[in-house]
Amino acid sequence: MVSQDPTASADVYMFANDQITTLINANALAKLGGETAEDVKKNNSEAIVNSVSVDGSIYGIPFTTNTWFMYYNKSVFSEEDVKNLDTMVSKAKVAFPLTDSWYFASFYVANGCTLFEDGFNEAAGIDFAGDKAVAVTNYLIDLAKNPNFVNDADGAGMAGLRDGSISARFSGSWDYNSVKEALGDNFGAVQLPCITINGEAKQMKAFAGSKAIGVNPNCKEPQVAVALAAYLGSPEAQQSHYTMRSVVPCNTELLKQDSIKNDALVIAQNNTFDNTSIIQPFVSAMGVYWDAAKNMGDGIINGDVTHDNAEEMTNSMNAAMNNNGL
Repeated sequence: MVSQDPTASADVYMFANDQITTLINANALAKLGGETAEDVKKNNSEAIVNSVSVDGSIYGIPFTTNTWFMYYNKSVFSEEDVKNLDTMVSKAKVAFPLTDSWYFASFYVANGCTLFEDGFNEAAGIDFAGDKAVAVTNYLIDLAKNPNFVNDADGAGMAGLRDGSISARFSGSWDYNSVKEALGDNFGAVQLPCITINGEAKQMKAFAGSKAIGVNPNCKEPQVAVALAAYLGSPEAQQSHYTMRSVVPCNTELLKQDSIKNDALVIAQNNTFDNTSIIQPFVSAMGVYWDAAKNMGDGIINGDVTHDNAEEMTNSMNAAMNNNGL
């Protein structure tokens, strides 16, 4: 990784924005200014600009949004069905990676749990405790036991789409070509569904951010490096990424093109980013979240978390998520 040895790393590189704090602290990511920073502000939505900003300064040139959404088989689920996960699992098998921390939080956030308030207030910590969180744990215990729920691990979801045993799974644009090949004319993609907790519809929310081009502050030719980064994040480069690899652009002018804005993949990813996501926190204390979330997901799937101990296990998870070692 660039953060481990910045002086021996590339002058220009791509990074996921959740790494931005780590990279800055390692003196591996240069602050961008002048025309480059102004172009980032001009060519992207406010949320995308915020995803590459720290304390008002810009540290990367974004080239795509980074989040996950839902793929589904249109011959099995209607447009109304895919608005609610519980409706879906009452009809056919759905795969979800509950033991993957990047996906796990979506259920808890749906019911009012928070990570660092708006994602940037490190002192606020993670609030995955209390009645609101316990209700989600109990919901997930029941979901995991549903015969139409499949934990999407070790390729189970994609394999199921291919053989028809699974009719929906959650992933991102990186799986688009494989899913399109598996579903053919029945391909569907959409923003996240709601879940029903205590009789009320609650909106699942994915972690979201961006992928960006960064400049190493240790490079010998900073002007050349910044120029290269600007090109790699330019509309022309984003267009090429989209055409060749189905990487959804974030440039606001590109997104106005009919050939792009009417693409089901683009609609699903951008609707998720705009409507059913939260910006993934990139404060340092977020580092403790990942293992705690995975352990809870594992416990739910393997049956160690039950209705009898749901409150205890939920509060233990929350305590682990807030143990930053200080």
